[in-house]
Amino acid sequence: MTGSRDAVAEHTAPPPPPGTFAPLHHRLFAVIWTATVLGNIGTFMRDVASAWLVTDISASPAAVAMIQAAGTLPIFLLAIPAGVLSDILDRRRFLIGIQIGLGLVSTALAFLAWSGAVSVVSLVALTFLGGVGAALATPAWQSIVPELVPRSDIKGAVALNSLGINIARSIGPALGGFLLAALGAAAVYGLDVLTYVVVASALLWWQRPPDADDGLREQFGGALRAGLRYARASHDLHRILWRAVLFFAFASAVWALLPIVARQEIGGGPSFYGLLLGSVGAGAIVGAILLPRVRAGLGQDRLVLAMSLVTAGSTALLAVTNSEIVAIIATFVLGIAWIAMLTTLNSTMQAILPNWIRGRGLAIYLTAFNGAMAAGSLGWGFLAQEIGTDATLIVAGIALAATATLAYRAPLPSGEGDLTPSMHWPEPAMAEPVAHDRGPVMVMVTYRIPQADRAAFLTSLERLSEERRRDGAYAWGVSEDAADPEHIVEWFFVESWAEHLRQHRRVSKADADIQAEARRFHQGPEDPVVQHFLALEPNRERAPTTEEISS
Repeated sequence: MTGSRDAVAEHTAPPPPPGTFAPLHHRLFAVIWTATVLGNIGTFMRDVASAWLVTDISASPAAVAMIQAAGTLPIFLLAIPAGVLSDILDRRRFLIGIQIGLGLVSTALAFLAWSGAVSVVSLVALTFLGGVGAALATPAWQSIVPELVPRSDIKGAVALNSLGINIARSIGPALGGFLLAALGAAAVYGLDVLTYVVVASALLWWQRPPDADDGLREQFGGALRAGLRYARASHDLHRILWRAVLFFAFASAVWALLPIVARQEIGGGPSFYGLLLGSVGAGAIVGAILLPRVRAGLGQDRLVLAMSLVTAGSTALLAVTNSEIVAIIATFVLGIAWIAMLTTLNSTMQAILPNWIRGRGLAIYLTAFNGAMAAGSLGWGFLAQEIGTDATLIVAGIALAATATLAYRAPLPSGEGDLTPSMHWPEPAMAEPVAHDRGPVMVMVTYRIPQADRAAFLTSLERLSEERRRDGAYAWGVSEDAADPEHIVEWFFVESWAEHLRQHRRVSKADADIQAEARRFHQGPEDPVVQHFLALEPNRERAPTTEEISS
């Protein structure tokens, strides 16, 4: 009997969590991941060369700061437009074009360094262009992950991408410094050009199916409005953004003040500061390897709480210690917690976003992340001037622990809904062809709801209203017939006929379940009646031309 029970338990036990490197079993992901690691190593090499060259040209700290700002400013300016472009363009071709542009930037840097014509102005300008390329590429790189691995491996693939960046961060600066001393800046820039060739070749090797073009491809302005509407309506996205902002705003204190901790509080030199940064990178690599099993043991929300508390503890430990060894241990643990938080928040965001909005949603997340880091860093810096570095780090650690504990009551979305298009809406009835740019469009759905089911039906419609707004409605409401209260009309407005046709394709299988829940309250001989009303213009009497219909 015991053997039988053991056999049943073994048969019904949940499968072990996938290994850290499981996504690399997919050849396409493995090739592109390897190429991007090499590309990121080249980028870090380029940044080291540029930072060193500017110190050769000018001793001004402002010049060095300008190089740093030129590389990071574009993410604030371009993250959301980049997300729009990644959704409306072919992502593979878009990324190939960016690699070509970045290769030309490094080619120009190599030529200037070889000819001795490099200047602070040229370095800042070309660094800014490199930052523009990185800002444009980031949402697209993150958006293609679900195209490279099955849904079950998305979280692992996101973790491996983070691991790859930290591998590059560990190798790139050191290799760049060695090559800079041995071969010069021109050679470093030249090698960076070769890494873009590698990345572009991997993308060319990827035979991505072309996107269907049936006249409904979004234009930039409409796509931007659709992305902002989705972000405004999605409660799941709001929860992730708030958790990200709260964590990064408080956790940014340690990044803003770590140079001061290394130099003034502990008394180390530049090599010790580099060692602390290397310790963070090493911790991030270890954290990425351990993350799948830790996440399987704790679950998503307890993992986020635990890593927030670990980050808070590491921050406070750096405030109270004068020991280099303790500081290295604290930053190593910080790296583990940091990569766990980045990966969990990013993969959860990936899981709740359907493919049509993925780039825009990730761009909004990146904007919130970078904005929280920038604003937090400035705020903690000013506070440190008033109360001291150690006190500021302790305040930040306590605040992070307190907010993480409170936020635990609002769990992150599971991201387990089926977001593939359901395609269950029938084509709208039309007396004659409708021009794609005609609008706005009012859609009315008429239900017959018994009084006994009224409260439950309205609760169900509240959930449905979020889905309508996410998929394209800019206004939504529900009304009753004054003469017949059981006659209830749900209505919503969409900005154009083309946007409504896109809305048909955006409805996911998870959304279809929400709609079915509302429709089950309908009592009548037929399904709820759906009607489409087009805005009339006083002088519009003629039928649309063929050109108008296809525009």
